[in-house]
Amino acid sequence: MAKKKRDRINVVYSTDPDYLYEHEENIEAISLSPSEQLLYISLDRKGRKGKVITLINGFRGTQNDLKKLEKKLKSLCGTGGTSKNGDILIQGDFRDRIIEVLKNEGFKVKRKGG
Repeated sequence: MAKKKRDRINVVYSTDPDYLYEHEENIEAISLSPSEQLLYISLDRKGRKGKVITLINGFRGTQNDLKKLEKKLKSLCGTGGTSKNGDILIQGDFRDRIIEVLKNEGFKVKRKGG
């Protein structure tokens, strides 16, 4: 695969024809099995005008696996949500339902907060 200009690190342009640019390596994380992962479930209101979301963090794996888990949880809760920075955000207070589903999937789950 050809290296693209936008993947260069630290140097935008060089007049030296023999200069070797450093490039970012896009290495995808390896997904761990559900029994090896510990997920934390909590409620969050900060920065959301008082609206409640259920926050699931601690997932370690590929972006595709995170999206699959997010989609499954959203459909089981019948609500919206998203994933950001490795965390899954589900609109509303669905902690008990999500904990039950994740335990049935084989994940280790801990409840944070109240």
